[in-house]
Amino acid sequence: MTDTDPVLRALAHPVRLRMLTLMWPGPMSAAELSRELDISHALASRHLRSLDAVGLVELAEERTRRGGRERRYRTVHGSPLSDRNDGARLLGATLAHTLKERAVRRHPEGTGVTVDAELWVDPEAWETARQKLADIAAELHDAARPPRSAGTIPVGMTLMAFPMRETPHADTHGEPSRPPDPAAGSVHGSANS
Repeated sequence: MTDTDPVLRALAHPVRLRMLTLMWPGPMSAAELSRELDISHALASRHLRSLDAVGLVELAEERTRRGGRERRYRTVHGSPLSDRNDGARLLGATLAHTLKERAVRRHPEGTGVTVDAELWVDPEAWETARQKLADIAAELHDAARPPRSAGTIPVGMTLMAFPMRETPHADTHGEPSRPPDPAAGSVHGSANS
């Protein structure tokens, strides 16, 4: 990743990621975003300009409101979040911040799925799972409605699944160690519904 990649710089802020999520189902203005995110109108406008400058949002409509012109933007579908191999670390850090914020807002009686896993699978199993995850994300995005629409509930979804490079094994002191016994099998994760 280069330090000057403007798309990655735009995606590197948790507020901008939330804005993209909020504008996915329909257009919103800086004023609407500022109310939903509990930030100033000026800050919402600045973040919106950053997203617009790199083509992650587009002007959807202009309308007259209270004697002025209100510009409403929507997320450009197909935004390059999932295919940015060069920015995985940056995106991971931003998504981790977003996940922490969403976890605090988790409904105490709500059900969900929580998984953390580092697995070794054959390429066909990975491709099948990757496509299912992409389909689930697309299904939820397609079902999304504007914030606080009647009959909806807020749902948090943070997903980052990817093939990894193999790294040398190291013990707790940083020294190379033997690989784990494949017969032992280790899966870390849980799913609850």
